[in-house]
Amino acid sequence: MLGWLFHLGLDAFIISAFLAGIRRSTGLTPALSQVPNKDIRQLLRSYLEVGEYAFDFAVVIFGRSTYFERRH
Repeated sequence: MLGWLFHLGLDAFIISAFLAGIRRSTGLTPALSQVPNKDIRQLLRSYLEVGEYAFDFAVVIFGRSTYFERRH
C-alpha cells in the first residue's frame, strides 16, 4: 500500500513537471478558469506551482552539470 502511494505521488510530481515544461516551451497551460469549484481550482494551481518549482530546480541542476550543454 505504501509503495503504491509513493508511486502515485511520484507520477503526479512528474506529470506536474511535464506540464511546467510544456508551459515554458509553448505557453500552453491548463484552463483552470473553467474549473467551477474555487477550492479545487486553488489546489490545481498549487499542484502546477510544484511542477514549476521542480522544473526550475532541474534546469539549475542540469545547467551546472558537465553532461549537459546549452544549444541555441
